Amino acid sequence: MRENILIIEDDRDISEILRFSLMKEGYKVKVNPNGLEAEDEIKNFNPDLILLDIMLNDTDGFSVCRKVSKYKIPIIMLTARVDIMDKILGLELGADDYITKPFDIREVITRIRVALRLREEIKKVIPNKEEKDIMIDNIKINEECRMVTISNKEIQLKPREFELLLFLSKNKNKVYSRNQLLDLVWGYDYLGDTRTVDVHITRLRQKLGRELNIETVFGVGYILKVKDGNN
Repeated sequence: MRENILIIEDDRDISEILRFSLMKEGYKVKVNPNGLEAEDEIKNFNPDLILLDIMLNDTDGFSVCRKVSKYKIPIIMLTARVDIMDKILGLELGADDYITKPFDIREVITRIRVALRLREEIKKVIPNKEEKDIMIDNIKINEECRMVTISNKEIQLKPREFELLLFLSKNKNKVYSRNQLLDLVWGYDYLGDTRTVDVHITRLRQKLGRELNIETVFGVGYILKVKDGNN
């Protein structure tokens, strides 16, 4: 199956290099230089992943990321900025990864592959359970439907947020370092840094509130603590 890649980039030279290279890899590619048309492209093209430039002529990538994150499509942001705060802001707004320009096209292809096979990777490292639902207090996680609810109210999670929550919920009361979480949830060949884990943990805490007790283990990593009786 050919995955659809949507490129939102207003630099024609960069977008053509990306389009040609990704088509050569077997992806179906659509390029649009206008960030304000991103939602229309999502509805019409149905992308499996979005490459999103931060600096666009008609708007900025941060605003686009904020708008389209609700579609739960993996987003990799492209940025010429080296400020780590810009990268963290993109992650906080819903991006799954970022790549700094100038980039090696091989790095782009690798990160796209990692993002697209995330669901398969998580299935390999987490043993299957017979139960369809995982309950943690009032939180219900349905792996088959990829749905999370609190007291029957659905909570919208990005794909990688869901995978991180799923992993922690299946490995309750165990401490994992940031590097271990990068390996087990993002994939062994993920090229990002450990701050990505911190940002996704923060987003889970914000969305699930007091219902989810993810504790920071100073100098080590994170642990999802639950009381006895949660399955």
